Amino acid sequence: MAIPDYQSLMLPVLKASAAGEVRFSDIIERVANQLQLTPEERTELLSSGRKTLLGTRVYWAKRYIEKAGLVESTRWGCLQITDRGRQALASQLDRIDNAYLSQFPEFREYREARGRSAPDDATEPSAQPLDPALGNQTPDELIRAAHTQIEAALAQELLDRIRAAPPAFFEQLIVNLLLKMGYGGSAADAGRALGRSGDDGVDGVIDQDALGLDRVYVQAKRYAESNKVGAGAIRDFFGSLDRHKANKGLFVTTSTFSPAARETAEFLSKRIVLIDGPQLAKLMIRHSVGCRVEETLYIKKVDEDFFE
Repeated sequence: MAIPDYQSLMLPVLKASAAGEVRFSDIIERVANQLQLTPEERTELLSSGRKTLLGTRVYWAKRYIEKAGLVESTRWGCLQITDRGRQALASQLDRIDNAYLSQFPEFREYREARGRSAPDDATEPSAQPLDPALGNQTPDELIRAAHTQIEAALAQELLDRIRAAPPAFFEQLIVNLLLKMGYGGSAADAGRALGRSGDDGVDGVIDQDALGLDRVYVQAKRYAESNKVGAGAIRDFFGSLDRHKANKGLFVTTSTFSPAARETAEFLSKRIVLIDGPQLAKLMIRHSVGCRVEETLYIKKVDEDFFE
C-alpha cells in the first residue's frame, strides 16, 4: 500500500501512544505494524536520501496532535497520550485531521503563529515533492513557503528542547550564541563572564569586543511559553545595571515580554535589548547554534550566455 499522508497518520500515531510513554522511534515501528507496511515501504527514502518517507510523515502527524493537546512530550524523544487524546480515542473516530484538531484553541493558535495558509488537505514540507496543483503559487513560491514552515517547526522544537533542559544549559546556550554573533572574545572568557548567576540581579556580563573595552550585562529567564516577562522584571534589571554602572543590557527569555515590559524597556534611560523566545530561536537558526544544515538544495536556471 502507499504510505498515507501525514493527516491520515494522526489517528494511528495517537493509537500507538495509548499504552503509555513511548519513544518516537517505537511510534514509527508501531504505526508501520498497524498499517502492515512492507519492509520496502518502511525504508522508502525521501528524494534527499536522508530520511524515510514514513518517519517524516509520522513526525508531522505527531507534532500536530501534540500541538492540539492529544499527546504530550514526557522527556526528549518520548511522548504519551493525554486525557484529551483518550477522549478522542473513546469517541471511536474514523479519522483525525487538521479539521478535527482545529476545534482546540491551542492548535488554532499554533497554526496562526506559523502563518500557515495551506489548505487542510495539503501535505507538510518534506512529505512529498511540491506540486503547483496544491494551489495557485508558483513552484518557487511553494519551495519558499515550505522552507518557512520547516524553519518555524525547527524554532518551536529548539524552544521545547531549551525549556526541557537543565538551567545551566540555558546559560551555556547564551554563551555559544553570543560567541557566534561575535561577542565575548574566547569561549573560556565568555563562559567566565556568564558564570555569575545571582550577582545583584544580573546573570552575567560578557565582553562586547575581544579586548573587553565594552561590556554587556545579561539577564536570562528560562520561562514556560505562557509565563510572560512583565514590566517589573525590566525595572529590576534596570536597577541592577545602575548598581553596576552599566549603560546597556541584554534580557533574554524563552517566553515573551508583555506590552508593558517592552514599553518600559523603550523609555528607560539605559539601552536594554529584549530577546524573546521566537527571536532567540531565529538567532539560533541564523547562527547555527543547536542546529545544523541537513541538506542543501540548488535551484538552477538556464544559462543564457551558453546559448548565445
